[in-house]
Amino acid sequence: MTEPDPVRYARQLALPQLGADGQARLAHGSALVIGLGGLGATAALYLGNAGVGHLVINDYDRVDASNLPRQILFQPDDVDEYKTHAAAEKLRAYNSKLRVSVLNRRLAEDELTDAVSACHVVLDCTDNFATRLQINRACAAARKPLVMGAAIRFEGQVGVFRHERDGPPCYQCLYSENDENLDDCAGQGILAPVAGAIGCLMATEAMKIIAGLSSELDGRLWLYDGLAGTSRSIGIAANPECPVCHPGN
Repeated sequence: MTEPDPVRYARQLALPQLGADGQARLAHGSALVIGLGGLGATAALYLGNAGVGHLVINDYDRVDASNLPRQILFQPDDVDEYKTHAAAEKLRAYNSKLRVSVLNRRLAEDELTDAVSACHVVLDCTDNFATRLQINRACAAARKPLVMGAAIRFEGQVGVFRHERDGPPCYQCLYSENDENLDDCAGQGILAPVAGAIGCLMATEAMKIIAGLSSELDGRLWLYDGLAGTSRSIGIAANPECPVCHPGN
């Protein structure tokens, strides 16, 4: 891979926390983006533009006209096209040095495991809890960091789970199959920029992980209320009965 363009990335290279070494890590880094809705479309756009060398994008839906207000990677001409195909074309146009791999299907368990294991960080941009729990299990098994996000109505949340060892909280410590709130977000109302705000924060956290920077969101949940214009973060307590991060119990 060629060295990062010093002109294109000048403003990031000027950051002492990142610099040339961090930008090079991004260039040699890879991210798996699962779900190309409002979160994934935004996150993928920033990851690709900001110099992450390889994006693996996974979705199996087609672009719908109702997606356009919040899924800013797509245009009216993309309606009825597969999201992965339209996204890959746009991402390559924005950054010709970017490598994009497309997984245009619902991933079986073994396929998800392989995709997670091959990347440096996973972004869960999906809209249902069953899939999120499946992704969390795959990341924990592969010891891969997970950045999860969700957005609905005027509200959003982002969590970072490093999965470096057994014990720290994981996504399933926060929600489980028995949680009474396991309703899909699909079809619910949402203010378009709220999805973008969460997608941007997810991209930021993913880039920090690839670049080797620490984060105060590790093992925490960032909550955003767009209607009130407020945000806060809360700690996530490790569940000693969790079958994912405490598998021996």
